[in-house]
Amino acid sequence: MTEMEYGRRRPLLWVRGRSIAWLPPLLLLAGVILLDFATGADFRIISWIVLVPGIAAAICGVWTTAAYGVVSVVTYIVVDSAWPDQYKAGLGDFLLVALGGVLAALAAVVRVRQERRMLHIRDIAETTRRTVLRPLPPRWAGLEHAGVYLAADTDARVGGDFYDIQPSPHGTRVLVGDVQGKGLGAVEAAAAVLGTFREAGYHEKDLATVAERLEIRMLRHRSHSTALGHDDGDRFATAVLVAFPDDAPERIDIANFGHEPPLVVGPRGVRELPSGEGVPLGLGDLTGGLPPVHRVPLAADETLLLVTDGVTEARDTPGEFYQLAREVARAVRADPRRAEPRNLVRQVRDGVLRHSGGRLEDDTTIFALRRLADAGGAPGEDPEQGRLRS
Repeated sequence: MTEMEYGRRRPLLWVRGRSIAWLPPLLLLAGVILLDFATGADFRIISWIVLVPGIAAAICGVWTTAAYGVVSVVTYIVVDSAWPDQYKAGLGDFLLVALGGVLAALAAVVRVRQERRMLHIRDIAETTRRTVLRPLPPRWAGLEHAGVYLAADTDARVGGDFYDIQPSPHGTRVLVGDVQGKGLGAVEAAAAVLGTFREAGYHEKDLATVAERLEIRMLRHRSHSTALGHDDGDRFATAVLVAFPDDAPERIDIANFGHEPPLVVGPRGVRELPSGEGVPLGLGDLTGGLPPVHRVPLAADETLLLVTDGVTEARDTPGEFYQLAREVARAVRADPRRAEPRNLVRQVRDGVLRHSGGRLEDDTTIFALRRLADAGGAPGEDPEQGRLRS
């Protein structure tokens, strides 16, 4: 969910949809007044009221904090005036309360500005994520799909993992991959590869030609980045390129660029498709060729599961890797409905987070898809329905 600017952000404390961030400072104010009278003349604590605007500065807005500063000063004067002269806290404590209110208001200004800045950065990251990983209709191009992307850097919310579906006159094409490295360089490389896939995947009839275009684009991007002085000279991307040909309703074509092997999940169990015998995108010049295109069976009731290495390399506390195929097979045996794309993605996501204790060492993408019984899409549906909340 994209966060909005501070003035429209979700308050820190909610009760039935309303903010009660003002309540803790008010309770503290009342508590200090009561204790000041309860402890007697020998132990005056009215000067502790300086904590009230300090607490407000941490959880309230600027104007609320300033109001508490003024209230604290007025309360100090009223309460202190109620005591005989020999027991009054005096001018020194008054100056402390007044100065505390001013400093609290200034601290609130700084905090709110920083929050607005951070929320703006998160909005930019969210826009970048939606540009690289564009929203996909859940029933589109003859496929039902579900996907989830978990960034290892939760503040960045975007990284080098990518996936997309591209309908074309020659069938539907799918690309899932992982750019080596992290940071903006990985995001730029992912965007470059996806841009080429969306064009070549639509126009090119032969999947091998699409694969060649992707390889060339990765090389060009790397060369351009190096010329700009970026440290991208050895950047590459593992990927799986899949085609759902119209003339083979129970077959798919697949080319694997050194990526995790896809799994086919269905009522007859789980099987692994051809592994990454090819080198990653951007390294084809080392072997002089691209990975072969395999045609493999995929029944109508089977789901294709593609993940990045954030799944297979997730470790628990003792250091054991997450066993994807075993865990998926166990889940589907217990409930065959878990082979459906949305249920399958949710099952894997929850399993990875549970196995790793929520500590992701790498960006994690889980993408599942199967052919629709009715190949007609469903225009007008919410495009976010196919993407699970991360």
